[in-house]
Amino acid sequence: MVKYVLFDFDGTLADSRKVMFNLLNALAVKYGFKQIEPEEVPYLRTLSIAERCRYLNFPMYKIPFMAVELSRQYGLAIKDLILFEGIREMLDALVREGYQLGILSSNSENNIRAFLQYQGITHIQLLYCSHHIFGKDRLLKKMIKQHRLQPAEVLYVGDELRDIVACQKSGVKVVWVEWGYDAYEAVRQHTPDYIAQVPTDILRALSINPL
Repeated sequence: MVKYVLFDFDGTLADSRKVMFNLLNALAVKYGFKQIEPEEVPYLRTLSIAERCRYLNFPMYKIPFMAVELSRQYGLAIKDLILFEGIREMLDALVREGYQLGILSSNSENNIRAFLQYQGITHIQLLYCSHHIFGKDRLLKKMIKQHRLQPAEVLYVGDELRDIVACQKSGVKVVWVEWGYDAYEAVRQHTPDYIAQVPTDILRALSINPL
């Protein structure tokens, strides 16, 4: 029985696409990799992270170094982020049903807490964060161990292929949301447990009848 519902942050709860693309393009100018044109976004959503890096002429080994600078600039744009439509109501419904909520993300804890405070969201206190974009399975296992849970007691909600892969490595069921960074073409071969077209579908995955 699920007790904890964990969420990815960017692309799942927060619509950070405009902010992120502006920041990435600024870094592209600074470091000499390819800028993202608006018309390229639908195609980029179908690619894996490795494929996107090749397309943008950006070496993957530089991601950890770039993540620090990106996180710093991201923190200055917190007020430009918005919640996806229906997210606030979905979170409120989960709280009413007695679920414990958390965020597990490769964004920084400072950025996420600043956003939650700005949005007036007080019922998410559990945060697990790492700049290692492929390390979410380790974070999941750490969270499960610290709270003395079984994998079946956790549900993860995310928007990217790496979220699905991390959950499958951890034995945690995953809801993939289609409104985020990865398109269905990028994740379909890894078969998420549930697919959410709208936030109320997350409630249905937990057998909660949306109001």
